[in-house]
Amino acid sequence: MIAIIDYGMGNIHSVQKALESMGAKTIVTNKPEDIKACDKAVLPGVGAFDDAMQELKKQNLIPALTGHIKSKKVFLGICLGMQLLFEKSEEARATKGLGLLKGIVKKFENKDNLKVPHMGWNRLKVKNSACPLLKDLADNSYVYFCHSYYPQPKNEGIIAATTDYGLDFTSVLWQDNIYGVQFHPEKSQEIGLKILRNFVDL
Repeated sequence: MIAIIDYGMGNIHSVQKALESMGAKTIVTNKPEDIKACDKAVLPGVGAFDDAMQELKKQNLIPALTGHIKSKKVFLGICLGMQLLFEKSEEARATKGLGLLKGIVKKFENKDNLKVPHMGWNRLKVKNSACPLLKDLADNSYVYFCHSYYPQPKNEGIIAATTDYGLDFTSVLWQDNIYGVQFHPEKSQEIGLKILRNFVDL
């Protein structure tokens, strides 16, 4: 069973629909006991870093999230849901993230006529083909992005794929049982569904 964590800030039902289209059993929940009972969890996210952390605290979801990850159960963060794993963000300097991954979340600079937020299709440059999420995925596959911020891990060894948008930023990460994608697989058509299939098969 896959817990899709509903804290009011994600494309919850599109993620659920995509996962269930490949036969996965899911539950959309904001109950810590449900998260504890599942063997996988997904944290989607759209919106602001500070608001998201406040909602996670308000709904008492942080102990369940950290407990799930520390017990070595499989976890996937999507977009803002991946950014929240880090220590802090330039979007909300006074707000601490979950701190499960070392590093910060940085904002794209308005330069070279690049629009911020970064919206639309862009390529994944595979850095670690051993990452299970990227199994049987061709290099330079296109996925769909919608974001103004990107994670910068301290440990570059967890970067599984990057994307070029004025700089090479982390678009897929993998550390043990933790997976993160900066794009929206549920909006990325065939490639996105392939990545979610790989997640379901873990």
